[in-house]
Amino acid sequence: MSRSRRTHGAAAVEFALVAVIFFGLLIAAMEMGRLLWTWNAAVEATRKGARMAVVCDKNDPDIKTRMIQMLPLLTTSNITIDYFNPGAALNSCTPADCKYVQISLTGVSYTPIMPFYPMGALTLPAFTTTQRKEFMESTNNTACS
Repeated sequence: MSRSRRTHGAAAVEFALVAVIFFGLLIAAMEMGRLLWTWNAAVEATRKGARMAVVCDKNDPDIKTRMIQMLPLLTTSNITIDYFNPGAALNSCTPADCKYVQISLTGVSYTPIMPFYPMGALTLPAFTTTQRKEFMESTNNTACS
């Protein structure tokens, strides 16, 4: 048996050992990218929701709908919209006297899809954006339609 023929089997074993590590790291890097994309989408959905809340009608249901369109992981129970006026009770103000709007995302779960190392769902931290009131009415406002 020639020497080169005996090394073919060794090369296959070496490739198998290196491939497991390489593909594991490759999949982990892609999974980290998905997690960071989801994190960024949650931040952007919160910012868009706050922007819509200050220019659209108070408690407009389209705010949550558009946030969910940006990040389908969201449900309406993950989204909290608070209208407030400092010194007054939360959500007791009217569009005429509200000063701020705060949008919060809580309880958003991210489930990794790593095939070799199954993990449970990860709960993202709470995201909050607060903005000052602008119009709070959708009359002649294209941002709300």
